[in-house]
Amino acid sequence: MQIRKFRHSCLLVSDGDARVLIDPGIFATGVDALTDLTAVLITHAHQDHLDPQALGRVLAANPQATVYADGGSAAQLSESGTAVTEVRPGDVLDVGTRVQVSGGEHAVIHADIPTVPNVCYLVGGRLYHPGDSLVPPAEPVEVLAVPVAAPWMAAKEGVDFLRAVAPARALPIHEQVLSSTAMAYRLLSTLAPQGTQWVDIDDGSVLDI
Repeated sequence: MQIRKFRHSCLLVSDGDARVLIDPGIFATGVDALTDLTAVLITHAHQDHLDPQALGRVLAANPQATVYADGGSAAQLSESGTAVTEVRPGDVLDVGTRVQVSGGEHAVIHADIPTVPNVCYLVGGRLYHPGDSLVPPAEPVEVLAVPVAAPWMAAKEGVDFLRAVAPARALPIHEQVLSSTAMAYRLLSTLAPQGTQWVDIDDGSVLDI
């Protein structure tokens, strides 16, 4: 098995005859040049995991690839005319290699924000990609893709997830938020109490009050 990363949570997994792309979101780079894909797997509908425009370009270059996605992503893609197969926990896929589907829901962002569907994929019986779920898989895995940072998680949660799974190898995903404030700012500004004005004051900004 060969695993190649295209920033954030986007991974290309080559295993035998399979070439599987996972979560081509807005942070992913270089995916437009990929060819000979057998499948594209989407964990959930957040834009850092699913960029419909990028996916469209990927599929234009790979018309033979089948798209598999959680219920939320599948509904969004179907509305835009993209052929997609909805998957649920417990499903087993044959994409040139065996893919087991588990998970179910995204990690809790905040009590005021409804959770969205989030499936996890065990590819080739070796690589476990959880999307934005921190629920350990039911069986041992060799390689774990670990979310390392998000406005909805603390580093200690990543550590606990890693310890609970105890893989032979771990690799980081979901790291682009470490260098971007946009996701955290959006969450805080959206959930700020009524009457509070959120003001982005970053380096070089001046606020007169």
